[in-house]
Amino acid sequence: MEGRGPSIRMPPKITDPRRQAALEKLKNVKYVVAITSGKGGVGKSFIASNLALTLRILGYEVGLMDIDFHGPSAPKMLGIRGQRLIALSGGIQPAQGPLGLKVMSLDFLLEDDDTPVIWRGPIKTTAIFQFITDVSWGDLDFLVIDMPPGTGDEAITVAQEIPKIDGVVFVTIPSEVSVLVVGRSIMFYKRLGKRPIGVVENMSAFYCPDTGKTYKIFGKGSGRTLSEKYGIPLLAEIPLDPRISEANDEGRPYILAYPETPVTKSFEEMARKIAEILKTPESNSKEKTS
Repeated sequence: MEGRGPSIRMPPKITDPRRQAALEKLKNVKYVVAITSGKGGVGKSFIASNLALTLRILGYEVGLMDIDFHGPSAPKMLGIRGQRLIALSGGIQPAQGPLGLKVMSLDFLLEDDDTPVIWRGPIKTTAIFQFITDVSWGDLDFLVIDMPPGTGDEAITVAQEIPKIDGVVFVTIPSEVSVLVVGRSIMFYKRLGKRPIGVVENMSAFYCPDTGKTYKIFGKGSGRTLSEKYGIPLLAEIPLDPRISEANDEGRPYILAYPETPVTKSFEEMARKIAEILKTPESNSKEKTS
């Protein structure tokens, strides 16, 4: 476009021969949902882990696949670090999380806490396919994928090569910077033909456990801005409870430790909305893309 600099082209699609094996493995998974963000530090893994558990509470069979390879934190938040994976004839058995949640993460395969993950794109692609094809996920209603932030190699692999991604959820915080980078992420997945099913605003307000009140101290909500600009639902506005960090560090899933808070109720609202949206065919109406 004139005056806007060179156009950005998406990478060419090269069909991976492992794609068919992944499709076969996912045939017993009803919905695959990717949880992503434009940048790190917005609580994406916290959202993915607690969303997966909330779906379990609602009675669904759920798996959580953590492919944030350079920062695999879901096992820590779920309190299941150190579990050993078992390989049987049907494949690798995922770790068992709270409430019977099935979990696969690179964290289970690292030798110790200081082991760095020094991987280039092709190795990451291989690992993503192995997490699908070599793991015995069984029959699932939802497979939640904790994506790395941004639109790098892992995102391209998932968007172009994983044949069954039913929807993408975008995590943001009350920040103009977050609006900018999440907007780019939304457009990335739209251009690759993946359905954005909603945006979640994390840390939308401050929840004080002592008073039981929620205070809007972070300014204008970015979730609503993104929802209106890109024509996708605002799934939830999740408050910041100071006990979240403590629960994550101790491996106590927040929604199980504090079931009656506004934070937990927001997760339930989000989970119900996601389930309802995925049951509804994508609208044929033209979506707003700018």
